[in-house]
Amino acid sequence: MSDPALGLLMLGLIVVVIMMGFPTAFTLMGLGMFFGYIAFYNPMELWSENRVFDLMVQRTYGAMTNDVLVSIPLFVLMGYVMERGALVDKMFYSVQLAFRRVPASLAVATLIICTFWGIASGLVGAVVVLMGVIAFNPMLKAGYDVRLASGVITAGGTLGILIPPSVMIIVYAAVAGQSVVKLYAAAMFPGFFLSFLYLVYIIGWALIDPKIAPKLPESETRVPVRPWIAQLQQVYSNRMLPALVGALATPGRALQIDAEGMRVSYRMLLQNFGYALVPLILAAATMGMTWWYVVIHQQPDIVSPTAQAATERMKAGPSAPAPAAAPPEETLQELGSGARRPAPAVEEQPQELGRAATTTNKPAAAEPEVLQQMGNRDLLKDIKAAPAELGPPTAFYVYFWIICALLALLLVYYYWTMEAEQFEVLRLLVSSVMPLGLLTFVVLAVILFGITTATESAAVGAAGAFLLAFHARTLDWKRTKEAVFLTAKTTSMVCWLFVGSALFSAVFAILGGQALLERWVLSLDMSPIQFMLLSQAIIFVLGWPLEWTEIIVIFVPIFLPMLKHFAIDPILWGTLVFVNLQAAFLSPPVAMSAFYLKGVSPPHVTLNQIFAGMMPYMVIVIICMVFMYIWPGLTLWLPNYLYGG
Repeated sequence: MSDPALGLLMLGLIVVVIMMGFPTAFTLMGLGMFFGYIAFYNPMELWSENRVFDLMVQRTYGAMTNDVLVSIPLFVLMGYVMERGALVDKMFYSVQLAFRRVPASLAVATLIICTFWGIASGLVGAVVVLMGVIAFNPMLKAGYDVRLASGVITAGGTLGILIPPSVMIIVYAAVAGQSVVKLYAAAMFPGFFLSFLYLVYIIGWALIDPKIAPKLPESETRVPVRPWIAQLQQVYSNRMLPALVGALATPGRALQIDAEGMRVSYRMLLQNFGYALVPLILAAATMGMTWWYVVIHQQPDIVSPTAQAATERMKAGPSAPAPAAAPPEETLQELGSGARRPAPAVEEQPQELGRAATTTNKPAAAEPEVLQQMGNRDLLKDIKAAPAELGPPTAFYVYFWIICALLALLLVYYYWTMEAEQFEVLRLLVSSVMPLGLLTFVVLAVILFGITTATESAAVGAAGAFLLAFHARTLDWKRTKEAVFLTAKTTSMVCWLFVGSALFSAVFAILGGQALLERWVLSLDMSPIQFMLLSQAIIFVLGWPLEWTEIIVIFVPIFLPMLKHFAIDPILWGTLVFVNLQAAFLSPPVAMSAFYLKGVSPPHVTLNQIFAGMMPYMVIVIICMVFMYIWPGLTLWLPNYLYGG
C-alpha cells in the first residue's frame, strides 16, 4: 500500500474509532504513533531509533509552548466559577418579568439568559444543564410544547462556543495561526445575529400557533412592589422618577414612611434613585465611549516642532539647494557596505538604509548631506492604516446625533411612563444582570480595543468571577475546589487534544495524505464559491457523528492550506465554521446538547421529542451562514475597522 493510501486509511480510521467511543486525544496519538512508525520505518535501525518518537516529543513541546493556549484554563475557570456560584436564578426571574408581555415570554427569557450566560461562561454543557434545571420544568408546567421548550434550551446553550470569549475560537486560532483578537471581533456580530434569528423564530411560532406557548396566569406575571414604594407614590407622585427626586429634595414626608416595620432612610432613597438612573447612565456611557473611540481616540498625535522640521527636510530630499560647497571628507557609510575612499570633489552621503552606497558625478555643492528616511519610500506608501485610524466619515456625525436624539426620546418616554412595577423590574435587572454584564463587557472590551491580550483579559475575567461569587455569598470552599478541578480536567483534555492532533496532522502530511487531498480538490477546478460550499458541507456532515473538538483539530487543518489558492479569508472561513459547528451540538446521533438536557428533564420527555425540537434550529444555522456569505461585512467589518484588512 502506498503512503498516500495509508494516509487516507488513517483518516478513515480516526472517524470509525472515535464513533466507537474511544477517547479522541489518545486515539489521535495512537494512530499517529502507529502510522508514523510505518512512515519512518527503516530496517537498518532499531525500533527505538524510529524518528516517530522524536516527532512525538517535538509536537508535544510545540503544543505546550503555544502562548495562545494559556488563556483557555483562565476562561474555563471563569465559566466554572460563575456556574458553581449559582448566579443565574435571580437573573432568569428578573428577565422573565421584564418580558412578561411578550409571546412565549418564558422561552424568550430562556434564550436571552442562555445567550448572556453563554458569553460569560463559554461552556455548552454547563449552560444547557443549568437552564434545564431552572427553566425547563417551569415551561412544561406552563403548558409549553416540549419541542419549543427543549429546542430553545439546547440551541441557546450552544451559543456560548460562538460568541466571544469562546474556547473554540482560541483552539481554531492556535490551529490556523490566526489572531485571537481578530477572530473574536469577527464572531461578535454573527453570534448575536444567530441569537436574533432564534428569537424571531420563537416569537413567530408563538404568534402563529398560540397553543404551543400559553399566556401565563396573572399571578405569575404580577411584579411584587415593596410596600414603602407604594406609599412613596401616594405621597409624591405615581411616576417613580419625580417621586424619588421629590423625596430627595424634600425628604421630610418620605422619612416618616413606615411600611411593615421598615423605616425609610435617606440612604434607601439615594440607592433607589441610583437604580432609576441606570438606563440614562448606560445610554450616556455608550454614546460617550463611541464618540471617544471614533472621534477623539483616533486623532493623530501632536508632532513636536523639531520632529516636524526633520520630516520636512527628509521630504525635501536631495533637491534642496545647499548654501556652499563642502570640502571632501570621509562620511559614515551604509551599515555593512564597508568603508571606501571618496572620489575627489565628490562627497559621500549617508545612504538610505537598505540601499547600496553610490557615488555621483555631480559637484558636492548640489548634493547636500541630508538624513534619509529608513525603509523604501514605495513600500511605506503602500502601508494602509485601519479605517478606525483614518478618522470618522462625515456620515458618522449625522447618524450619531440621530441615534442620540432617538435615545433621548426613548428615555423621556420610559421615565414618563415608569411606575412602581416598571421600577421594581428595573431594580431586579440591575441587581442580577448588571454585575455579570459589566464583567463580560470589560473582558471583551479590553481584548477588542487592544488594551490587553486574550490571556490577560481571561485573567481579569477569572478574578472578576471570583469577586462576583464572593459578593453573592454563593461560593464556598467545596464549590471552589469543584470549579478548579473541572477547570484542570477540561484544560488537560484540550492540551492532550492539541498534542494528539499535532502528531496526527504531521504524520498525515508525511504520508502524503494532505498533498493527495489538495491535488484532488484542485483537479476539480472549482470556483471559490464552490470550494466554500463543499468545505462547509463536509464540516456540516461531520458534525453529525463528531464533536467540534475533533472537527477543529483533525479536519479543519486539511482545508486551511487550500484557502490561499482560492483567495478565501481564513477569518471569514473560520467564522463560518464556528456557526456551522453550532449544528454539531444539535444534530443526532451525537447531539450532546440533547443528552445534557435529557439528564435533567422529567421522565416523560423522550430523546425523540428533544431531537424534534432541535431540528428547526439547524435550518436557522444554515440561514445565518447564507447571510454571512452574501454579506461578508457582517463578519469582517468589525475586525477590519478595528485592526485594518
